Amino acid sequence: MTERRRSHIMFLAFILAFTLAFSIASYGDTPAILEVGLFSTASPGGPFPPGWKPLTFEKIPKHTAYSLVKENETVVVKAVSQGSASGLIREISIDPRTYPIVQWRWKVENVLEKGDVTKKEGDDYPARLYVTFEYDSRKVGIFERAQYELAKLVYGQYPPLNAINYIWANRTPVGTVVPNPYTDRVIMIVVESGSTKLGQWLTEERNIYEDYRRAFGENPTNISGVAIMTDTDNTQESAVAYFGDIIFKKSTPR
Repeated sequence: MTERRRSHIMFLAFILAFTLAFSIASYGDTPAILEVGLFSTASPGGPFPPGWKPLTFEKIPKHTAYSLVKENETVVVKAVSQGSASGLIREISIDPRTYPIVQWRWKVENVLEKGDVTKKEGDDYPARLYVTFEYDSRKVGIFERAQYELAKLVYGQYPPLNAINYIWANRTPVGTVVPNPYTDRVIMIVVESGSTKLGQWLTEERNIYEDYRRAFGENPTNISGVAIMTDTDNTQESAVAYFGDIIFKKSTPR
């Protein structure tokens, strides 16, 4: 091997080592966990953690009641819905490539007899975790782009491009993935179903990045918001649910 060739190889090796070290350092520059909903740090009966606010819908006048309560020495959100619908939302920008794992806790006291994931009149759930994704004009057609621009004029910001709902259904099998009956820009993923686990605190974990790719057939834009919701306005039933802390995590580096 010539001296020139050896020097070239050593230079490439140096560049590779530097790049790898930089990548590892970059990975470590951001925290391993994003604490998006630390309800456990709040006080019972007090205000919700910073950034969390009501999510209401223009044509639904009756809202679900949300409050902070203590359950097993931990503060959680209690949701009571009686023919009502609203949620709690935190608007936050998260790169799902960096934080692909979402983890949360919830407990449900009852399922809805008339719930049906395939029908508008059955689009109610005792508990949902709602994740929205930022609008990107490159991903919509001309007609939809005009609708988004109009919405921004009216509301001051773009609506989400897409959303994923992780839901607790009544009879639909766990693992079912279907479009919302109102819009195919919202995908429903059944995480729990039925009454066998009622009254139990469950910890759920999903890879939101991979779920989005399977649901929409493309890579996700940044996450723009995270919401919890208990709604019974379509079925006119009642539901009680509890929500614990919500965090986003990095996946193990490959």
